[in-house]
Amino acid sequence: MGKVLSPCASRESWSARACNLENVLFIVFKLVGFYTETEYRTSEGRVDLVVKAADYIYVMEFKLNDTAEEALQQIDDKRYALPFATASRKLFKIRVNFSAKTRNIEKWIVIPAK
Repeated sequence: MGKVLSPCASRESWSARACNLENVLFIVFKLVGFYTETEYRTSEGRVDLVVKAADYIYVMEFKLNDTAEEALQQIDDKRYALPFATASRKLFKIRVNFSAKTRNIEKWIVIPAK
């Protein structure tokens, strides 16, 4: 997956890069057949990417040159998973940190929501 994303992370601003990365992931998940939505609005902010499969929902937050743990904290602090808590599907919170230096995914964390 990192090789797919590497060309997107050029010398653009983080906003433009984040948009490109979200768009690439949106297209990949959409082509696989998942319901996918970027910048999903909640009362606390916007989730970078929500992917819904038949049995699972993935709430994803991306960071650049931070840590995957900071993305985790944002999902928890802003309660991004809350709108999906009553769904019958299993819910996962996914945090991803991208590195501008390596132009790749540095680390990701996947945690089942409670």
